[in-house]
Amino acid sequence: MAPWRGALLAGTSVLLLDQLTKWWAVANLDSGRMIDLVWTLRLRTVFNTGAAFSQGEGLGPIFAVLILAVVALLVRLGAKADDPGARICVGVIIGGAFGNLADRAFRAGDGFFGGAVVDFIDFQWWPVFNVADSAIVVGGGLIVGRGMRAEASR
Repeated sequence: MAPWRGALLAGTSVLLLDQLTKWWAVANLDSGRMIDLVWTLRLRTVFNTGAAFSQGEGLGPIFAVLILAVVALLVRLGAKADDPGARICVGVIIGGAFGNLADRAFRAGDGFFGGAVVDFIDFQWWPVFNVADSAIVVGGGLIVGRGMRAEASR
């Protein structure tokens, strides 16, 4: 368990931050309310029943099963990694995945994983996203970057 301590802490932190920010967004951005922050950055709620960028609307249950399979693969690959930083990146990605899965499982919806993911960060020129989405992208980018750097040093 010790090699995974950092990954567990990172993943749990992402999951908690994601759920807290979504709770805030749903409570404060109801009925179409928007908050303009800077430049084109706006906060507004969007409920996504599809995948990234709202593609595949209504296919949430299928995406949920696929996400669980990817999480299992990431844990398996992370267990083989000697790099603690890579394991932390895996933890960040899994925390983000579980944040969005929690929305699908526990928010009102139709049946198994039928709930909608809460997105609320809107640049108005990019699809609306949330903390979990950010964690998945940043964690994935860091893993790729670490892998490229490791290959270059060989």
